[in-house]
Amino acid sequence: MLRKINVFSIVNYTVLTLFGFLMLYPFIYVLVYSLNDGKDSMMGALYFFPRQFTLDNYADVFNNPRIWQAYKITLTRTVLGVFLHVSLCTLMAYALSKKTLPGRTFFTFFIFLPTIFSAGFIPYFITLQKLHLINTFWVYVIPMLYNFMHIVIIRTFLQGIPEELEESARIDGYGDFQIFLKIILPLSGPVLATIALFNGVAHWNDWFAGAYYVSDKNLLPVQTLLQEMLMEAESLASSMQRAAQQGGQTMSASTGGSTPESLRMALLVITVFPILCVYPFLQRYFVKGVMIGSVKG
Repeated sequence: MLRKINVFSIVNYTVLTLFGFLMLYPFIYVLVYSLNDGKDSMMGALYFFPRQFTLDNYADVFNNPRIWQAYKITLTRTVLGVFLHVSLCTLMAYALSKKTLPGRTFFTFFIFLPTIFSAGFIPYFITLQKLHLINTFWVYVIPMLYNFMHIVIIRTFLQGIPEELEESARIDGYGDFQIFLKIILPLSGPVLATIALFNGVAHWNDWFAGAYYVSDKNLLPVQTLLQEMLMEAESLASSMQRAAQQGGQTMSASTGGSTPESLRMALLVITVFPILCVYPFLQRYFVKGVMIGSVKG
């Protein structure tokens, strides 16, 4: 029996290690490519280490004066948006978790209905325009304040908290708001961290709002700006290729060692790195929150 368990463990760990490596290697490849000289990278054969180490790719990205303003916008919308989203969804979920709430079924259906029907892009744009959100910072925050599935997850979690805790708190003279702040919130750390991670990633990765609802260049988030920079790099590559075909010139005529592909890899690292830094701190809460706050049949 001991031998069978050892063989199974070896096979199990081997398979899981290979599977983990397959998931991790694309990130390694992107990082190596971004740290290697762009022209040298065109030769291929980059696997685990840069062949000609350089930071020129990142320098070319950060030399753009708009990148810092874009990061400021993204960080502000992410921090403020996550705080407001978690706060309002938690308040809504706490109210809906009470069976004594008047109109509880109506309010649940009211927030659930928009998840079924969508008017489309044009009516949504007109709505934002009528609310004077177009070309403002708040177009990033206000439309993402509520999410029905997040409310359901938090409500399910709160329903698992024993009612005796609230009853004992009321005996001690606590009101509803005090109970919410001093009892409910401290016990809801796992599920709130989960929702914060979901919403934070959505804010950080959002490029659509900046591309279609904002024309002020100073209000563009980093994802939209990086997309524009990537398009500019691809346009530059096309121009260089046409010039090489017409004038017999080569890529060596360009300044620096960056290429559109190496810039693309550097942009990808810059985009993913902040989320990779935050996720390990929320992972243990994330797993527990999803399991406990999941919708039960």
